[in-house]
Amino acid sequence: MGRDSAAVAAGRGDVWDSGRTDSDGTLVRYAGPQLDPFTRYYWAVTVWDKDYARSSSGVAAFETGMMGAGNWQGCWISDHHDINHKPAPYFRKEFSVGKRVKSARAYVAAAGLYELHINGRKVGDHRLDPMYTRFDRRNLYVTYDVTRQLQDGANAVGILLGNGWYNHQSGAVWNFERAPWRNRPAFCFDLRIEYADGTHEVVKSDLDWRTSGGPLVFNSIYTSEHYDARLEQPGWSAPGFDDSAWDGVMYRGAPSQRVTAQQTVPIRNVTQYRPRSVRKLDERSYLYDFGQNMAGVTKLRLRGEAGTQLRLIHAERLREDGHADLSNIDVYFRPTDKDDLFQTDVVTLSGRDDEFMPRFNYKGFRYVEVVADRPVELSAENLTAYAMHSDVTPVGHIETSNDLVDKLWDATNKAYLSNLMGYPTDCPRCTTTTALRSTRSGSPTTATNSSPTACCPTSSPPAAGATARPTGWTGRAPSPSSRGTSTSSTGTRSRWRIATRISNAMSITSTAAARGTSPRGDAATGCPSARSRRWS
Repeated sequence: MGRDSAAVAAGRGDVWDSGRTDSDGTLVRYAGPQLDPFTRYYWAVTVWDKDYARSSSGVAAFETGMMGAGNWQGCWISDHHDINHKPAPYFRKEFSVGKRVKSARAYVAAAGLYELHINGRKVGDHRLDPMYTRFDRRNLYVTYDVTRQLQDGANAVGILLGNGWYNHQSGAVWNFERAPWRNRPAFCFDLRIEYADGTHEVVKSDLDWRTSGGPLVFNSIYTSEHYDARLEQPGWSAPGFDDSAWDGVMYRGAPSQRVTAQQTVPIRNVTQYRPRSVRKLDERSYLYDFGQNMAGVTKLRLRGEAGTQLRLIHAERLREDGHADLSNIDVYFRPTDKDDLFQTDVVTLSGRDDEFMPRFNYKGFRYVEVVADRPVELSAENLTAYAMHSDVTPVGHIETSNDLVDKLWDATNKAYLSNLMGYPTDCPRCTTTTALRSTRSGSPTTATNSSPTACCPTSSPPAAGATARPTGWTGRAPSPSSRGTSTSSTGTRSRWRIATRISNAMSITSTAAARGTSPRGDAATGCPSARSRRWS
């Protein structure tokens, strides 16, 4: 193993060489020096068979990340609002690149969900990063290669934060809104730029960032998103944008003492579906049938009168009168706000060519009923559906002489993938209540059809909460005897186990965090330069 790929290909490693190990085993543990952070290493393997015939692999590579708390330079920052504020916060910072860039890596840790933008464009195609953890005990960061996104001269970076499970504002029987980690979303950011002359620079999150609200006026991973296109600020993440009306940011305490790399296969929009049919129900309502029950989102493209409000109701079945029926899937929803609508995105048009797709939410559905507050003309071109799941690589396929068996396999496979969002969930239409019970019915599909790397220990629920139950907690979950059931093709049958897991972390006293404080009571600032580095 070494830093020079050519030398490794020639059998010379400047970091470590195990030498030949005579053994009937296949595992050889690394026994070299401590690896350096932010470093690309190359490695190759040579094996000998029983006749001492030699065979060598090709050269492979991996790159190390932060490798410890002391290597982060950014601070945990957020806006100045509390947990009840609905609009999502947007953040931006400009910087300059004056030398030839060799490589650039962006490291983003977030409490909540986020999207990263550089020079006016979203970076990558991941959805719902980072994955769920027990946020007050561990947080995940994601690394991006952004070498090609940078340009000579002026650059800008933007981050949009979503609530996710960190700041759950919707009511349900599982009391997510009482989670002890709950707080306004925050993030820590390092952009490490390696220049061709051997120097490097870090663009980091600090008090020189700016923040503002925007068109995403409400987001709940459990229910929906509300988007007001009239509030768009074109170019907000591009250089040269006038942010003089934006506000300053504030330091936040690190959500936990552990920040580690996310290692799961990312969630993506994997399959696109066009409407199989579109039916006009009346002058203000249209029913889209995508012909497939799925976990995912819809993208709306429409030009209409400014101020027109559309409700996109996502459902798995229809009422007898042909309208969307949510009665089989909203039974656990306990709304505390009349404007928080289950599986119903709300879009307000700007009068321009508008486009909306949820960023921090997904749903279980086949049908979408679009209801406007005034007469509107819609067609199949206005709405597209995307099935979302961890983008695992298929490793097998079943095809038999029995058509029923083939259909059962296909339905089972689709059901499992609809429940694979970084880790197995129990029911997309109840939106990622994260029960592992679904693995019981899905495991044959996993074993025969998908790469096992979808669910890594770094983000699975056991690791997220693998500590003893704290004393003093009295939250209770629905018992197995009272759990609800469903025969949805996208959902498995039980959802009580995750409720037990979450309620174990619920306090009898609400932990609504005051603005700018950490729910753990950690140091008042999440900036490594301003406090002792306790997280890694």
